[in-house]
Parts: sequence; C-alpha cells; structure tokens
Amino acid sequence: MSIALSSVAPNGAKIQQNGTSQQQQKSKLPNPFEFDDYHILNKVYLTHVNDDEKYDKDVLFNLVSTIISASSAQISGTNHTQISFKPDFPALKRISCQMIMTRGKAECVHQTTLWIFQHLRGFSWDAKALITLAAFSLEYGEFMHLYRIQSSDTLGNSLKQLNQVQFRKVPSDISDIVAFLLQVFQHIIQWATWSAMGYDLEEVHSLSDAMQEIPLVVYWTVATIVACSANLVGISEHILSDYIKRLSSVVMRLNDHLEKSKVQIERIDDYYRRLKESENIKGVVGFLRLLIQGNDSDQIPLIYKGNTQVRTGLEVFKKNYVLLFISGLDSIGDEILLLNSIYNRLQDNPQEVIKGFKKEDFKILWIPTVDMWDEVAKNQFRNLKESMKWYVLEYFSQLPGLGIIKNRLNYIDNKPIVSVINSQGEIMNENAMEIIFQWGFDAFPFRKIDGDDLFKKWAWFWNLMKKVDINIEDMRRDSYIFIYGGNDPKWIQDFTRAIGNIQKNQSIKNVDINIDYHQLGKHNTTKIPYFWIGIDGRKQNKTCHDRVDCEIQEAVKSLLCLKQDPLGWVLLSKGYHVTLLGHGEPMYQTVADFGKWKDNVVEKESFDIAFKEYYNIKLKEISSSVSCAVNSSDVLATITCPNPTCGRVMEVTSVNYKCCHRDDQNSCCI
Repeated sequence: MSIALSSVAPNGAKIQQNGTSQQQQKSKLPNPFEFDDYHILNKVYLTHVNDDEKYDKDVLFNLVSTIISASSAQISGTNHTQISFKPDFPALKRISCQMIMTRGKAECVHQTTLWIFQHLRGFSWDAKALITLAAFSLEYGEFMHLYRIQSSDTLGNSLKQLNQVQFRKVPSDISDIVAFLLQVFQHIIQWATWSAMGYDLEEVHSLSDAMQEIPLVVYWTVATIVACSANLVGISEHILSDYIKRLSSVVMRLNDHLEKSKVQIERIDDYYRRLKESENIKGVVGFLRLLIQGNDSDQIPLIYKGNTQVRTGLEVFKKNYVLLFISGLDSIGDEILLLNSIYNRLQDNPQEVIKGFKKEDFKILWIPTVDMWDEVAKNQFRNLKESMKWYVLEYFSQLPGLGIIKNRLNYIDNKPIVSVINSQGEIMNENAMEIIFQWGFDAFPFRKIDGDDLFKKWAWFWNLMKKVDINIEDMRRDSYIFIYGGNDPKWIQDFTRAIGNIQKNQSIKNVDINIDYHQLGKHNTTKIPYFWIGIDGRKQNKTCHDRVDCEIQEAVKSLLCLKQDPLGWVLLSKGYHVTLLGHGEPMYQTVADFGKWKDNVVEKESFDIAFKEYYNIKLKEISSSVSCAVNSSDVLATITCPNPTCGRVMEVTSVNYKCCHRDDQNSCCI
C-alpha cells in the first residue's frame, strides 16, 4: 500500500510525494561505487574552503580511542575528570543524527557524506575524519556500553531494553571495522603532523604525493562511518565490506607515500643533525666524517691512495687542507687530468709557500656519488681509481652526508665540483672547479668570495606543472610563456585567439621574440584538480624560513586568489622566471589591445615590461569602473537538501560579502 506524503517547498507550494516518486528520486542520486577517484576527488575538494576552524584534536582523539578500544577490551580505571572541548555535543549529535537517518543505499551514503563535508568545510582534512568518527562514537559507545551492562544495573538494563540492543542486527565484525577506521585516522594524523612541521615538499616529495590521496581517504573513511552508523541502529544493512575494500585500496596508496615520506624525513632530520654538528666541527677530519661516515659501523669508509689502502683512514687528512673532488662516475676524464696536474704541482717543491699557504699542506680526495652501486658501477669505479694519483674514498652505499654535500657544497645533478676545506673544517670555497679550469694552479689556494644562491623562487611551480601536464616540457625555455586557465569557455576561447594573434604579429617577429601559450588541462582536464591541490599543499602550515621561502608563500597566496576569478587567470613567464600573475578580464584586454602598446616593446627592450605596464592600466580601469551592486541570484549556486528523502533546492536565507581590496596589504588579490 502506497501512502502519499505532503511537504512544502521553499516557495510555499505543496508537493505530493509517494513511494514511487521517492524511489525515482533515489535512483537519480549518484552511486559512489560507480565513480572513479577523479570524480570523487573533484566533488570532495570543492567542499574544502579553509582549514582554519579550531577543534580540540587531542581531547577528541583520546575520547574516541578509549571508546573504540573498550569494544574489544575492558578499560581499567575510571576517569571522572570533566572537560569541555570543541566541537561541542550539539554539533557532534547533529552529525550523528544525520548519519543514523541514512537509508540503505550507497547513493544515500554518498549524499550524507557530502553533507558532512559541507558542514565541516572550514576544518582541516584530519579534523573532518576525527569529528565524524567522534559523532559515530556517540551511538557506537552507547551501544557497546549497554551491550555489556550488568544484570544488577536496573537503570542500565532498562535503557538496554528500551534501545533493543539484543535485537539489533549488528555485524559481528563491526568492532574490527571500527578499529580499522581508527588505524586509518592515525595514518591521516601522521600525514597532518608531518605537513605541519614545515618540511620542504621539494625534499619530502612523497608528502606532496600523500596530499593527493588524503581527500579520497577522508571521503571513504567518512562514507564507511556513515554506513556503519546506519547499520548500527538497524535502519539499513549496508554491505560494509564494499566500503572497507574501497577504503583499503586508497589507504594502501597513502601508506606507500607515508613510508617513503618517513625515509625522506629521516634523511632530512639526519641532515639537520649533521648540519648542527657542522657548526661545532673541530678540524677537517670531523668535517669529513660528517660527509662519509654513517650512524652505524656496518660499513666503514675506506681511503685509498692508488691501490694502497690508507690504514689511518680519515686521520691522514688531519691538519691539512683538502680539495674535495665530488662527482659521479661518468664523463669526468677532463677533471681527472686537470686534478692530476694540480697534484703534480703540489708535489713539485712541496715546501714552497704561496700567499701564506704551504703546498705540502694540501691533499686531494675523490668522493664518488652513485645512486646504485651494482657490479657495473663498482668496476667503473675501480678503473677510474687506477688513473688517479691522489686519495680516493671507497664506500659502496649512498653517502650518509649527501644532504650536506648537496646543500652546503651546492652539489647538483652529479655535476663535478671541487670544494676547498681548511684544516679547521671550514669551507673556503664551495666549488673551485671553474677557477681551476680557467686559471690552473695559478689560482692556488683556490678560494672564492661568495657563492650562488640555490633557492629559485619558482622552481617548485615548474616541478608541479611538469607533474600535472607533461606538455609544458614542449615550451621553449627562451620564450615568453603564457599559462592560463579558467571556468569561462568564452574567455578561454577569446584569450587563446588574442594571444595567437600576438604570436603571429610581424612586430614580434621583427624583434626576434618567441611567444608560447599553454592552456592548463587542455588535453587532460582531470589534471586540473591535482594542480590546485599541489598549489594548496604548498601552504600547509608552512612557515617562512628565509626571504625566498616567504616569496614562495606570497606567490602561492596570489595563485589561490586568481583561482577565484570567475573568468580565468594568466601567468606570464620569461623562461622559468615568472614575471606576472594576472586576472582574466584585464589580461584579455591587454592581449586584445596589443596594437596600442606594441611600440613599447621596442622602447622598453622588453616584452614583459611593456605588457605589465599596459596590464596595470587596464586593471586600474576595470577596478574603478565595476559597480558594487550585485544580484545574489547571479552569484549563488543552488544547493539541494541533504535529506535523502527530499533532495529539493533549498531557499537562500542570508548572504555575506567581503571585499578583496586590492590596496589592502593583507589581501590575497594582486
């Protein structure tokens, strides 16, 4: 028998619903098991606005873990301490009620899950998972407590009967499932903890890879909790194994990234330990130990001179200056010949003093760096060692101090360097290779005044671009490059046509300027969310360590601001040097009006300077001409009711606006 239900829509009109219409409505709801990871990631990440809402993580986790642990073991002792925490009971209960009202279809679980994400949109990813788990623990904890109630407890038994605990069809393995969910959360919190520690994602790149999985892990964690909640109260009979299977697959990928992150973090922590020890180095031998001696004695570094092993090891360099030749195994013949000639000159009249330095106090040591010491590499090393007259390190593993070598001595991509270390263990010259090639022994004792700064403001951005869109590699490095994207197809089309006209303009060809342009995600739109997740990941609780790092954070802030432009965004770079980040409309007007400012390209002797000057003019014009009157119906998205039995468009009751003042120093706009 079908019973008609009446309800009132937001506009006051009555709507008749019956069992058939409800069934049709449910059939239109999306089934998450039919989605691939990209579709789920796209839907979930749209609900993530900020992560600055506060909550009492430690208190909440201790309470939840105690409740879950009590399901499999009796907790000894009783804690009577009364505490208050955020979110409060009404907030948790609201989520709990929403979950236990979820009907027995995967489509309904998906709808409730998205409701929870929308409700917790201001919280961090780990907070979303923990708060949902805490809301579930209200019902789960009560059930487990009543299930174990003693027969002598009159009140408890009455509550047990009233809750019909003995008659619920609760899965026998629900305790194991809940314990698994707690383990999953511990992986999430591990990621959050490492992310908050401010590690450079270029060094712990697996942490950035883990960030790509976190929204999926949190989604399936919350979805599994929703299904468990509905099963617990008997309102549905979800097949929990389906949820666990999907969750396990993404957790497995997350764990793989976390394991790699752990190795990378341990390497970085070891680097900083060695870096700190380097501040109190006593002598050149101590410095060399930092570079080549591990934390254990499984493998002892061996020092050879020719084919003869030096029995005293690193002590042979005590009170000497050391020319550290650091390289890979390939294409170093010229460097060996050069250093052999330096060695011969050091041996010629060794008592000679030049510029206050005695030649006999200088020794040469080769430190080879190899990623994989297989038999081919070992034989190649032995052959090279035969051609060297000076000291050689034999250590068939990754150098423990490779981080110090790369960062303190600016050793990049196995490009050979010669670092000069004095007898006190101080770096006299990070890399004397260039001056040795240019001046030979006349450059003795091979010092230099200053070194290059390794940090490049936009290196992280180009690494991200290469990950999300391999076609960026086709861009010429000596070109001006426009990278752009947006949500308005007409703007994309107009901008593409306009920039193409500039590229073909004869005045550009006359001054031999190369213009390239690249639409982000043109060939693969599924990569766009990963691009913005990568940008967002750069700001994960990361504090500025130096001036360049602060500039990176400002660039991230500007990019995230451009993301909000309803038309589009544009990045202009000269090679790898990003010169301008711009909003959609003024950027389009600038390229469309090229004929008005093309003569400035020759006058300024720079395309990007002329471009930026005209862009700033258009930006000012647009900013001053835009009316403040806004029709809310033009900017507000429609949101459907999260109740699985409803699904209608909800009425808008209030709207808040906040201006992004371009002249406000705290604004993200540019």
